Amino acid sequence: MTESATPVPPFPEDRTNPAPGAVPIEAPAPSPWPRRRKIIKRCLLGLLIVFMLLFAWLAVTAPLSRSLQPIAPPSITLLSADGKPIARKGAIIDKPVVIAQLPEHVPQAFLAIEDRRFYNHLGIDPIAIARAAWRNLLAGGVREGGSTITQQLAKVAFLNADRTAARKLREVLIAFWLEAWLSKDEILARYLSNVYFGDNVYGLRAASLHYFNREPEKLSTGQAAMLAGLLKAPSRLAPTVNLKGARDRAAVVADAMVEAGYLKQAERDAMAPVKLNVRPVKTMATGTYFADWVLPEARDRSGQVYEQQTVTTTLDSGLQRMAEQAVRRAALGGAEVAMVVMRPDGTVVAMVGGKRYSDGAFNRATQARRQPGSTFKLFVYLAALREGMTPDTMIADEPVTIGDYTPRNDGGRYRGQISLRQAFAWSSNVAAVRLAEQVGQEDVVRAARDLGVTSPLHTEPSMALGTSGMTLLELTSAYAAVAGNRYPVKAHGLPDAERTWFAKLVDRQRTLGDDTHEMMLELLSAAANNGTGRSAALRTRTYGKTGTTQDNRDAIFVGFAGDLVTGVWVGNDDNSPLGGVAGGGLPARIWRDFMGRALNDAPPPVAVEAEPDNGLDLDLGNMAINAQIGDVELGIDLGNETLRIRGPRDDAPAPPERRVQPPVLPPPSENDGPAERR
Repeated sequence: MTESATPVPPFPEDRTNPAPGAVPIEAPAPSPWPRRRKIIKRCLLGLLIVFMLLFAWLAVTAPLSRSLQPIAPPSITLLSADGKPIARKGAIIDKPVVIAQLPEHVPQAFLAIEDRRFYNHLGIDPIAIARAAWRNLLAGGVREGGSTITQQLAKVAFLNADRTAARKLREVLIAFWLEAWLSKDEILARYLSNVYFGDNVYGLRAASLHYFNREPEKLSTGQAAMLAGLLKAPSRLAPTVNLKGARDRAAVVADAMVEAGYLKQAERDAMAPVKLNVRPVKTMATGTYFADWVLPEARDRSGQVYEQQTVTTTLDSGLQRMAEQAVRRAALGGAEVAMVVMRPDGTVVAMVGGKRYSDGAFNRATQARRQPGSTFKLFVYLAALREGMTPDTMIADEPVTIGDYTPRNDGGRYRGQISLRQAFAWSSNVAAVRLAEQVGQEDVVRAARDLGVTSPLHTEPSMALGTSGMTLLELTSAYAAVAGNRYPVKAHGLPDAERTWFAKLVDRQRTLGDDTHEMMLELLSAAANNGTGRSAALRTRTYGKTGTTQDNRDAIFVGFAGDLVTGVWVGNDDNSPLGGVAGGGLPARIWRDFMGRALNDAPPPVAVEAEPDNGLDLDLGNMAINAQIGDVELGIDLGNETLRIRGPRDDAPAPPERRVQPPVLPPPSENDGPAERR
């Protein structure tokens, strides 16, 4: 009997020494998740530690409790370039608003354009940040922000307008803090009660009363949309100065309200353009014309924060004092005066907007649009030089009629065929009108636009004589473009802000070209040293042009020497005649008085006398005697302080063969106004 053998379990396979011919079996790989979980835990722990450290740093550098305190009324102090205070100004504010008491469309207008996901995020909106980053990348610069309303309120609480990464990080952390301690309605109410709306107005209630003379609880949808639209650029879009821009922006807000579902398309289509009802508000004067001009940009530049801010301007306190002294020394009588002083790059270093700021804050340098007279001929002759003419090109200084317009020279004096150099120096009206017709009025307008003139220009024959109004600041900026051979020049009262590469690419300046620039300087030198502007001549190289409008209603001299470009205007606010005052007289001597001291060029006169109002066209301080002996021209200039004898000029054009040399007459005292005979 055979015993059944109990089956013996197979001996475990020796994986290290497998039997010959056996196929090795691999062990299963260990799971990677335990190791990954450890890495994730360590990362989260590290982030928590970093967050706690950041939170502690924030508590030290920007106490969080401060973000919950009431925001103080804003004020701003302006400093000169050398650090001296020049103005301090408070703000127009009013009571805070309560969201529950406002009509629904009022907060909805702000949410639609500023932060549509306000009630859904926790202080920051990653979706909005990503969208803004993508659009800015496509635009090549910063065109859109991704900050939420909570972040913007945090920026206010932090009280700092710098653009560093540290400030942005503090802003995010404070936003989280605000979201933890305040309700959404409280955050929105604090934001609307303190944000800047232009015109030195802060807060929704103050803005509603200022622009529409009504409480915010009674705002219409269109009015709410306009106020919400101002937040993009409050100073530039303030409807009191840019109603069209404010209305256009309000339309953008209304469309955003439709897109967000706050407004039906039919309601949007039924909205009429908003009308203003500005409530007069007495504000504290800043104390200087320059401060009034630069303050709106200073507020924008400071980041619209709400406590004491200090902004450094470009004003040179020494040059400002000299400008004011030169104006006080001038015997202006009842006339007013304005002066702008800038560097060739447009940096404004001094400004006078009138004889006395205490008599009124109206700034005649930046707000008054007056006819520039013959100073406008700069653009006519620039257009001619671009067409290939030169200072030696001949032009007829003879009576001319274009259509029903007949300009005339001052005193009815004409010289026949003269060079462009002589025509510019003696400010021939008929030559300028002829020249503008030859090169084309559109080319003259193009030259003015290139040099930065933005005021409307009327393309008619009299345009060549400066009949289109513009500000003295605008005109002086154009001459600065010639002085620095870079155009256009934008006058600015704050140091240049850092620009993106895209802005530098789009807004880069151009040059006149070396030849054109040299010829333009030659013309301006002839006018300032040997022509109608010779009362302004300094010992250093002087360039400039006079301007006198019809019936002597405006008298102007604009010129440059050294590194200063200065414009001087004299006139009456009611546009009445000055009584014989011309651009080559009182304005030119005020210009020399200031520039002589500013450049330490020559002892300026003790006082600048005004021309007598006697109706005579005689100025003993501007007398010139000229004589022609064969091919040699001799001249004597009698200035207020100097006797100058001029010999033959090397650059004077030789008369063409068989041409009778016209008599050389003394330059006119200059009335550049376009006299008409119909």
